[in-house]
Amino acid sequence: MNIALLSQEKRGNATLFLLKQMLAKIAAQQNHQVVTQLQDAELVIVLGQQINNTPVLSGKKVYLTTFEQAFNAPETTFQQAFATATTYQATDEIVSEAPVAQDRPLNIVAITACPTGVAHTFMAAEAISTYCQQKGWNVKVETRGQVGASNLISAEDVAAADLAFIATDIDVDLSKFDGKLMYHTSTGLALKKTAQEFDKAFKEAKTYHYKKEAVAEKADNKEKGEKKGIYSHLMTGVSHMLPMVVAGGLIIALSFVFGIEAFKQEGTLASALMKIGGGSAFALMIPILSGYIAYSIADRPGLTPGLVGGMLASSLGAGFIGGIISGFLAGYIAKAINEHVKLPQTMNALKPILIIPFLSTLAVGLIMIYIVGGPVAWVMNGMTEFLKGMQSGSAILLGILLGAMMCFDMGGPVNKAAYTFGVGLLASSSYLPMAAVMAAGMVPALGMGIATFIARKKFTANELEGGKASFVLGLCFISEGAIPFAARDPMRVIPSCMLGGAITGALSMLFGVQLMAPHGGIFVLAIPGAIQPVLLYLVAIAAGSLVTGVLYAAIKPKALTA
Repeated sequence: MNIALLSQEKRGNATLFLLKQMLAKIAAQQNHQVVTQLQDAELVIVLGQQINNTPVLSGKKVYLTTFEQAFNAPETTFQQAFATATTYQATDEIVSEAPVAQDRPLNIVAITACPTGVAHTFMAAEAISTYCQQKGWNVKVETRGQVGASNLISAEDVAAADLAFIATDIDVDLSKFDGKLMYHTSTGLALKKTAQEFDKAFKEAKTYHYKKEAVAEKADNKEKGEKKGIYSHLMTGVSHMLPMVVAGGLIIALSFVFGIEAFKQEGTLASALMKIGGGSAFALMIPILSGYIAYSIADRPGLTPGLVGGMLASSLGAGFIGGIISGFLAGYIAKAINEHVKLPQTMNALKPILIIPFLSTLAVGLIMIYIVGGPVAWVMNGMTEFLKGMQSGSAILLGILLGAMMCFDMGGPVNKAAYTFGVGLLASSSYLPMAAVMAAGMVPALGMGIATFIARKKFTANELEGGKASFVLGLCFISEGAIPFAARDPMRVIPSCMLGGAITGALSMLFGVQLMAPHGGIFVLAIPGAIQPVLLYLVAIAAGSLVTGVLYAAIKPKALTA
């Protein structure tokens, strides 16, 4: 029998862990096992004075005891649980308003996740935590970022929670919140309008039923079509490609430490570094981009044709534009085959391992070779030659455009479009746009930090602290650090940032700065050769940041500090 332990008392993680270990040992001796998920349990031992309304326990055998009794006499607790446990039935009521009037702090659990899993994920988590702590509530926020899930919410956390606050821009597994009061919003709204979103949560939250909601969500997505999905699919590809580009770019930069052309001499360390960074990591950039765009659209069936299409885009010279096209082609073709090709029941097992990979890969490959590859390669060659032969005037115009785009929505679609453009050109050995993009992306957060420093009397104490954090985030190339300021005063902050970003982008292009790595901010300077020339790059960043900071400090009225 599967047995779970659910604590509805406030206990430290260490003591709960010890109790679980003791019960697991006793269970194993009697051919039972202790599981972590309440959904998998047949018997649940609840620690507390009473069982709170917990729908996930409905239909399960439940035994109520206290932590002290269970910890001091685990074997007796185990025996009594088997002998006296009763079947639990939760009330099926849907709470629609927050329990504000209760004489205890609220317990909030939250999840944050954005398409790239970098800035918005963690900044939204911080905003939620800060707001809840200011209200005197207990809060635990699980982040689903680039490195995976962190600060995981346990079954005990869910059971004790009054509200599950879900701030995600991508699909995440919510099965553990079955039967829990839940409100769903985006990371952007959770970050910019935290108080308003919690107010809405207490009015609009509904009890979440996992199976029912999953079916409804699937139908809803089908009705809405792919308007929202296209951006999400592209960002899925970019987010999976990004670590490859960062690693490859920095390793290529290391090879230049021995001389710009030292890698041409076979057998040297410089040659080995270039093979790792340029010959392997960069060679996989476009296939990974294409493959994971297709994976986002069609799940696993899309991965094979997406990777093959990306390899063809790379070998045909179609570059990152070809990779994006092949990714969408592969995803939608694989999805169409999966949905519309009907096979006898006995042959269904062949569909995912033979039929879909064969037909989708063949179709994508032929389309890329005979239709898409040639024209897109021509466009990419023209773009590459244009970038290489740019005169100062055209370079400045491109820098202004990229710089302003990076500062317009600070991590939003326009920002991501400029960033994707810069990253994609790295595969074509075009390093100028990437330098302008990263430099300009640092300006908004740095500029807000500077503004709070030179006009301290115009900012509240919280804004002054936020300015320090924003400056540090700016150094890390996280432009989202300026979002709290933009949310409060968009009509002044956004133009100030765009002007500074345009200046930085223009100067970076004018100075001919080249950047090998697409992330890391000022800390990329620690890698010799990653940025050239270093001094002029710093001048470009400082100039734009100062313009943004001084301008906003000058036009910000004191009235906004209240």
